[in-house]
Amino acid sequence: MNKEGYKSGFVAIIGRPNVGKSTFLNRVIGQKIAIMSDKPQTTRNKIQGIYTDDDAQIIFIDTPGVHKPKHKLGDFMMKVALNALREVDVILFMVNAEEGFGRGEAFIIERLKEVDTPVFLVINKIDRVHPDELLPLIEQYRGLYPFAEIVPISALEGNNVERLIEQIKQRLPEGPQYYPPDQITDHPEQFIIAELIREKALHLTREEVPHSIAVVIERIERREETGVVYIGAVIIVERDSQKGIIIGKQGRMLKEIGQRARADIEALLGSRVFLELWVKVQKDWRNRLAQLRDFGFREEEY
Repeated sequence: MNKEGYKSGFVAIIGRPNVGKSTFLNRVIGQKIAIMSDKPQTTRNKIQGIYTDDDAQIIFIDTPGVHKPKHKLGDFMMKVALNALREVDVILFMVNAEEGFGRGEAFIIERLKEVDTPVFLVINKIDRVHPDELLPLIEQYRGLYPFAEIVPISALEGNNVERLIEQIKQRLPEGPQYYPPDQITDHPEQFIIAELIREKALHLTREEVPHSIAVVIERIERREETGVVYIGAVIIVERDSQKGIIIGKQGRMLKEIGQRARADIEALLGSRVFLELWVKVQKDWRNRLAQLRDFGFREEEY
């Protein structure tokens, strides 16, 4: 039973890749639920972070970065991002204070004009710029779109994040607590496990492998007698050369990816984990719709 005046609603976070959406979500929720990488376009699905306190529940939808699509995967992700905007109570349009205004931001503003939802401009990474640089940027944005609020923050340092949460609450309708107070994401564990493996692969291979990596969990099995969780996962790449990089000399890279991912998965599941990884090449998978569906990018879920 929810108390009178309790507020709840859905908030989409949108912005170009690398503006700090995942960092913000992790700061608000207080746990590492969205993968973070300094490579753009690492968040594939709508990861929902759920913030609950005594007077409100905010369900954050972290959309893929909006940008002009270059292939079918890009088209699909753009559709996902724009659909999310029509379903929510508030949109956070997050920009990077350091990078200023560019064509990517102009493209997103044009898309925002197609929806009626209140839009907050969230200027992130203010810890990296001088305050004198901030005012002209605010004025520039103010002239381009009628933002409901403009809030400068540092997701990394936590500056102004609480104020932003309070302003979001003011815009939410009264409603029920959709999720239990201790739930932080509605994604099944299998999805988060795949994302944790993907994060490690991207982080460790850096420039050598572009973000054309998918991870498919083939089995998760808990052995009751030992309590150990056995996980088998396949890392999908587009080219043989990428397979070689992921495996590494004498298998060292794959071993390192596995060890790091296993530590995070054990923390997530609260159990000992045995993780087995394979690498497969599926040429040009990002342009094949059938394979996108196999890898979990299902249009009907959006």
